[in-house]
Amino acid sequence: MFRIELCSWESARSKASAIRFTVFVEEQHVPAEIELDAQDASSLHALAWTTRDAAIGTGRLLPAARHAGHSVGHVGRMAVLVPWRGQGAGSAILAALIEAARQRGDDEVALAAQLHAISFYRTHGFVEAGEEFLDAGIVHRMMRRALRA
Repeated sequence: MFRIELCSWESARSKASAIRFTVFVEEQHVPAEIELDAQDASSLHALAWTTRDAAIGTGRLLPAARHAGHSVGHVGRMAVLVPWRGQGAGSAILAALIEAARQRGDDEVALAAQLHAISFYRTHGFVEAGEEFLDAGIVHRMMRRALRA
């Protein structure tokens, strides 16, 4: 139902930033000046497209970092436009980013989940790690998923 494209920020910028501004800035009131950041340029971006070639969701995978001796990919900026939520676009984006992390050799994937999205990430094998914290005025909790035993 959705086509997922993995691409550079240069290729994703126009569509991904429009989706992120709609979801994070307009809906969730994240300050516009902090929505886009320096990590966009070095991240792998996913765009979800409908069969009519409309971009309706996005997410990113940051470069791997070392944590406790493991290579950890960090998924972030997951956003799907309202009319398309609950139809599998977020799951398709997340699956593509997890697979990209696995392909590049990451041992695990981490993400900062907004509290309302924790159950979504649990269904994809993520578990909570650590205490709740504020990011951009929104309560989050770190979650992790092992990719290798």
